[in-house]
Amino acid sequence: MAVLTAAQVRGSRTARLRRKIRDNLLAYAFMAAGLACFAFFSWYPLVRGVILSFQQNNFVVPPYWVGLENYRTLFDDPLFYTAWRNTLLFTGLALVFGFVLPFFIAVLLNEFRHFSGFFRVLVYLPVMLPPIVAVLLWRYFYDPGNGLFNSLLRSAGLPESQWTQSSSTAMISLVLVSTWANLGGATLMYLAALQGIQGELYEAAELDGASIWQRLRHVTLPQMRFIMLVLLLLQIIATMQVFIEPFALTGTSNPDTITVLVLVYRYAFTVNQDFGLAAAMSMLLFVVLGAFSALYLRLTRTAD
Repeated sequence: MAVLTAAQVRGSRTARLRRKIRDNLLAYAFMAAGLACFAFFSWYPLVRGVILSFQQNNFVVPPYWVGLENYRTLFDDPLFYTAWRNTLLFTGLALVFGFVLPFFIAVLLNEFRHFSGFFRVLVYLPVMLPPIVAVLLWRYFYDPGNGLFNSLLRSAGLPESQWTQSSSTAMISLVLVSTWANLGGATLMYLAALQGIQGELYEAAELDGASIWQRLRHVTLPQMRFIMLVLLLLQIIATMQVFIEPFALTGTSNPDTITVLVLVYRYAFTVNQDFGLAAAMSMLLFVVLGAFSALYLRLTRTAD
């Protein structure tokens, strides 16, 4: 039996490595292109935003380093706390409608035996509209003069409403727009998860005399737990970044509906015109969402 020398062993390993690289060269090229795009469009803006949050920068005069001054300015601004309060309120209301309602619609659609495809398209149709188009459509509905909703109220002999102009209805009006525009995606995800539940589980529950609500509680909800947790996390992250609805319907100066991202826009493009201050606000939102996501994943992992 021949004994290979150390040089021969190294040469054999080098040849295998070269052959492996050559065989996977195309895959490495595709991976490198993807990583380059991800780094340029995701990592670079994140790092640039962190640096910008410590600078005074309006892109007119050369930027200069101010350290934590931007963050001190934020905490001294009353609108900072108003924006966070409105954002949390919007998130809570959006979850009440946008997280629970799609589940019950999916349960209802799952029971349809005829025209199920038509109703699925009908539910998903608002998602296919560009967000700004959906918001402009609802702005017509909310118009205090000849809007659709006030026209219906007048026809019924009821008092008209200011909808987005009134402090008592402005936030809920924004939540209704967001729920309508995003309802279809969550509904179809729930529906797909429902159709993945084994029918034998429901048959066994029916044989045991379980009612509809008992089957929903003891069969459907446990089987849907994972997808519901994922959608809860995604919806919280999405709703805390709400921008289009308040920006297009109530503007950037309404204290009843100003949110974190609207305040970021206000800092950068209107009142302050300071991109460093806007970046600092964005970094705080990033930290809050990152901390929440980490805590959420930790708790769900512990629960499992």
